[in-house]
Amino acid sequence: MCEVSSYDVVVVGARPAGAATAMLLARQGKRVLLLDRDRYGTDTTSTHALMRGGVLLLSRWGLLDRIVAAGTPPVRQTLFDYGADQVTVAIKPSPGVDALYAPRRTVLDPVLVDAAAGAGAVVRYGVTVTGLLRDGNGRVVGVNGRDRDGSDVVVRAGLTIGADGIRSTVAREAGATRTRTGRGAGAIIYGYWSDLPVDGYEWFYRPGHSAGLIPTNDGEVCAFAGVPERDRGRDYLAMLAAATGGAGGRLAAARPPRRLRTWVGRPSFMRQATGPGWALVGDAGSFLDPLSTHGITDALRDAELLARAGDDLDMYAAERDLLIGPMHDVVDRIASYGWDTDQLQRELRELSVTMAAELELIQSADSTRAASRLAPNLA
Repeated sequence: MCEVSSYDVVVVGARPAGAATAMLLARQGKRVLLLDRDRYGTDTTSTHALMRGGVLLLSRWGLLDRIVAAGTPPVRQTLFDYGADQVTVAIKPSPGVDALYAPRRTVLDPVLVDAAAGAGAVVRYGVTVTGLLRDGNGRVVGVNGRDRDGSDVVVRAGLTIGADGIRSTVAREAGATRTRTGRGAGAIIYGYWSDLPVDGYEWFYRPGHSAGLIPTNDGEVCAFAGVPERDRGRDYLAMLAAATGGAGGRLAAARPPRRLRTWVGRPSFMRQATGPGWALVGDAGSFLDPLSTHGITDALRDAELLARAGDDLDMYAAERDLLIGPMHDVVDRIASYGWDTDQLQRELRELSVTMAAELELIQSADSTRAASRLAPNLA
């Protein structure tokens, strides 16, 4: 049995990048189909932290109140701990951003999918996309796949969007080339702690080690420990202790996680963002080491830029590359763990500059003019 359907846009992948893109395009009146091979509301690997740009977008889209209502704690400051030196930065309120947030993916992802459906997008889970459809000129005109029952699924669409992660089928089948490949790669282990008092985001750095404490839903704290990929396989608690120095005794007094999750390390990359009939958003198009804690914000930003660009895919690609290129390079240097703490602080200041540029572009109603202003600073 073969099911054939037709839409203006088909989005492959219903995590933040895909769900947000489907929502925004559906709000523009387009007929959108959102596909995912998984199930609604499932968890996934994530460090959860949203940066200011991500929070601003959720607020602009009318979704931030749902994140707050789910009990996601506000983050009003960030601690940078380098061992001998500590710096605390207050999160200054700005329009749309009263605080930062780090929602569990079981909270954030359903909010975005529900918003996409509420905007009129058709959402289908349990469909695995296996290839792309092309016309006689080689232009991508949709996807083919298979549902859980084994039936073939064929979707014809004017635009196919890959939001299907770092191993993107859409990117592979479209022939998206890599435009940057990093050399640094960190291995990360994390789990959810209880009874661990934190005051905002807390980032810890020691030579060869990193860690983060991220307050999230249900009174839990996501605590990750990172080392160079070549050192993976080390004991989580030992890694966390080496990076944080025990976090002032707080770890010893807290309840450790019952389950750990591991990211084994993968170099960052950028892929060609668009081609005839297709575009990539989120990790399908560019991947930053999780040490950046910027992945969700990347995903939401891509959705905004693609929707804002309308039919001008070249504009989307240019704006995305303008922002993610410098960010990719500095995150890659941080993920190499080849720094001492003085050098690291310089790298983090440079990363802050790229994130400020990202925020300015998100805030701008005229993205083309904003991009032209930002280009000299990010070159």
